[in-house]
Amino acid sequence: MDQHDAILSRLLTLHPKKIDLSLGRTERLLAALGRPDLRLPPIIHVAGTNGKGSTIAFLRAMLEAAGKRVHVYTSPHLLRFNERIRLGAAGGGKLVDDARLNAALERCEQANAGQPITFFEITTAAAFSLFADAPADWLLLETGLGGRYDATNVVAQPKAAIITSISLDHLEFLGDTVEKIAHEKAGILKKGAPAIIGFQSEPVAKTLEREARRVGAPAFIAGRDFHISNENGRLVYEDERGLLDLPLPRLAGRHQHENAAGAIAALRAVAPEIPTSAIEAGLTRAEWPARLQRLTRGRIVDLAPPGAEVWLDGGHNEDGGRVLAEAMAEFHDKAPRPLALICGAQTTKDVRALLKHFVGLAREVVAVPVEGEHKSWAPEDVASLARAEGIPGAAAGGVEEALALLSARSFDAPPRVLIAGSLYLAASVLAANGSLVE
Repeated sequence: MDQHDAILSRLLTLHPKKIDLSLGRTERLLAALGRPDLRLPPIIHVAGTNGKGSTIAFLRAMLEAAGKRVHVYTSPHLLRFNERIRLGAAGGGKLVDDARLNAALERCEQANAGQPITFFEITTAAAFSLFADAPADWLLLETGLGGRYDATNVVAQPKAAIITSISLDHLEFLGDTVEKIAHEKAGILKKGAPAIIGFQSEPVAKTLEREARRVGAPAFIAGRDFHISNENGRLVYEDERGLLDLPLPRLAGRHQHENAAGAIAALRAVAPEIPTSAIEAGLTRAEWPARLQRLTRGRIVDLAPPGAEVWLDGGHNEDGGRVLAEAMAEFHDKAPRPLALICGAQTTKDVRALLKHFVGLAREVVAVPVEGEHKSWAPEDVASLARAEGIPGAAAGGVEEALALLSARSFDAPPRVLIAGSLYLAASVLAANGSLVE
């Protein structure tokens, strides 16, 4: 076990609950650390249900293309905790190295002195400490679970806040309607800081606009104040400042056009000096693993049916299922292939809501368990749910067994294989495939 793995294991025991939304414990620890949160570079704060990480990936790529040093805080990680903390540098940032991470975690552990604090809260404090000690032009800050009582929301005055697509997820913590969830996410909005409100359902958009007005945050609303369209293989962005004719994003799927639009809107609101050339470069360079990522080499690819396309995504809720199914349908329109879905999910997720979007699209669902400390849907139960929706369903003991099962099938053309349902599942696939996250 690495040194920081041992520290992280200890930090997991400091609070009886994994999640306990509050700001008080984080503020107490930050005070003991000398308030690193007051020494951070300008912040763009990002909340939402889906699309946060992709939006940040676009922002980072655009800002770095403009020569900016960009700190980034995201969660969860896929393979290594270090992925959560990227330290900005000239020429492009790097994930925090083990030595710096160990020192920051130990400093926080000592300053906390054994008091109750959640894992996310104490590791957020460690990230702020690292960001405060390294010079940068921007900090891109992703919330963990919510917004209002999320540990990242101790920041008093971000330059801007972005709220990406909101849908039902984490109902036990955030509320059982999209309006309640939107109210919680809107807690990151601050007076005077532009509020970039991404593409939302009408009830969510109204809730977010009302909250922005209440706190005095100028609202820039997708579909009203900025627009995006795909025209002749180009991405056309338009707002009151004019029109941008841009290349399509490197990240696959039409939903990424909306995430890119939110990133562009934020930069045009708070960093108008960023040239169009940097926006163009950022669209074509952005990377975000396990979000509609095509695997082209490695063990998992080798085990797939001959000639198959293999795609990986961490989508795990109904809205994630919708955008995935839309992307697969779009791929099929351009290059028809039979679609096989390998699906594993945690029991806290509505897997049936995800599966229903693949009715008439997936030729078969092969259900697999999700390994780890969390409770996984039994593959037999997921396969049964698929069959209830009218999709042939089978169960397998893991992704490799699922691929072997599909390899024994007779398809009329090499299939398109999508592995989805959980970020934990996606992480295990990347590990088995020998893929790195850098």
